[in-house]
Amino acid sequence: MSVEIWFAYLATAVVFSLAPGSGTVNSISNGMVYGWRKSLASILGLQVGLGIHILLVGVGLGAIVAQSATAFTMIKWVGVVYLIWLGIQKWREPAPAATAGAKGGASAGQLFRRAVLVNLTNPKSIVFLVALFPQFIDPNGSQSWQLMVLGITTLVIDALVMLGYVTLSSQLTGFLRSGKVMGGLNRVFGSMFIGCGALLATAKA
Repeated sequence: MSVEIWFAYLATAVVFSLAPGSGTVNSISNGMVYGWRKSLASILGLQVGLGIHILLVGVGLGAIVAQSATAFTMIKWVGVVYLIWLGIQKWREPAPAATAGAKGGASAGQLFRRAVLVNLTNPKSIVFLVALFPQFIDPNGSQSWQLMVLGITTLVIDALVMLGYVTLSSQLTGFLRSGKVMGGLNRVFGSMFIGCGALLATAKA
């Protein structure tokens, strides 16, 4: 893989990570409610979920999922149900009385597990990676080495983008001390999670 090809993939990975999705919603929501420090656990969780998808693609299972309507549908509906469940939970979540740095609420471990499932139950990322990786791999070079480079690049870029979302959203929380406002935001993000679930329900392999 040449440096030029890697830079082209780097730009593609940035666009892929910036594109709004359930991971973005998760990061912004956590940043506003829990602050950037506690939300680091959710960023790590998102990368674990994405990393598993990259490994599946690397060993060829991703191609099977992408080509199997049954496998894709099963994973898709698990993701749909989970995202809608997250949305309902967010709607019902009590509005915090203070800012994002307040104690209480979900633990770092809970944020981590939620984030892993948010990315893990989104089969569209597998399909995207299956379609994307071959475009940047030199068939005459080491396949495993190139997949590792692309995978690490994807994870680093996504982590940095999610950190940016979390940091920016946590700064907004200083202006949102009203429990009523925070309660409204919980409903907004709950609706966004449900919307991501509904959008995922329309996805086709």
